[in-house]
Amino acid sequence: MTDSITISVDAMGGDHAPRAVLHGANLLLQDRGDTRFIFHGRQEQIAPLLAEFPALKPVSTLRHCETVIAMDEKPSQALRKGRGTSSMWMAVQSVKDGEADVAVSGGNTGALMAMATFCLRPMEGISRPGIAAIWPTLRSDIIVLDMGATIGADAEQLVDYAILGSALARALLNTEKPTVGLLNVGTEEVKGLDYIKEAGRILAQASGAGFTYHGFVEGDDIGKGTVDVVVTEGFVGNIALKTAEGTARQVSSYLRSALSANWLSKLGALFASSALSDLRRRMDPRTVNGGVFMGLNGIVIKSHGGTDEIGYKSALSLAHGMARNRLMDKIGDTMKSFP
Repeated sequence: MTDSITISVDAMGGDHAPRAVLHGANLLLQDRGDTRFIFHGRQEQIAPLLAEFPALKPVSTLRHCETVIAMDEKPSQALRKGRGTSSMWMAVQSVKDGEADVAVSGGNTGALMAMATFCLRPMEGISRPGIAAIWPTLRSDIIVLDMGATIGADAEQLVDYAILGSALARALLNTEKPTVGLLNVGTEEVKGLDYIKEAGRILAQASGAGFTYHGFVEGDDIGKGTVDVVVTEGFVGNIALKTAEGTARQVSSYLRSALSANWLSKLGALFASSALSDLRRRMDPRTVNGGVFMGLNGIVIKSHGGTDEIGYKSALSLAHGMARNRLMDKIGDTMKSFP
């Protein structure tokens, strides 16, 4: 890897693309001057935006792609339509070809997973790819996966996710031996479905091989930050993520209503403005935007499609950090140390 980090970007993916995408890239460039970009998409829409950001243009390459994958297209349909021609496919292809260190798209999640899996292929020894999320907690950020790449899992796939999640934690959280927990309905060994208990037995035997197995964790342990990596299957993980996002919006709405209820509340809000600003920042989902496709022969980041330039900056920053910290090497190291 060279001194600079090259990010391949599907500039047409997302509700506010391509403007929010390029604006987010320009914001990242202000913090990460060692970044270069390859933007894939419709030239007539992207070129004028590059002209608006004079600092971004010299470090950017524009690749014209006429085909754009819609947000509501089925993965199979998108694969037939966009293979080899769409901005989404070409963003991933640049990683496969070694032109870029990481790919980012805010487009259709199912289509992106299908294209990334078809183009990059799963790593040897990994049965199914998963989506990992960076989750803020009371202690620090943690890793949670799978966030919905696949519905249903067996013990082997949960073990795969533990390996991948611990490697991501090593790359991003600056911990050499992260703690891993399996999400369950209780912490007792006799509780839970058979495949979860079987995965627990395997991980307990392998504990120490690049991670420390904590045991079962419950839903409230996610917010507490009890472990560095929480492992679950995609159906449960996606519900947990959407529930947390909805709760954050609900609490924010309650807080705004309470602080504007009367003149005394408004006065209190004025005195507490600094603390309230910090709270808003911590609860802003844009600051932790970006799901990581794990288990492929390359790094792909899925940005939230409805986010703005702040969210895209977060997703691009996540991509930069994973490339700079050699995520793929750490996954390989963790897999080699696993019995």
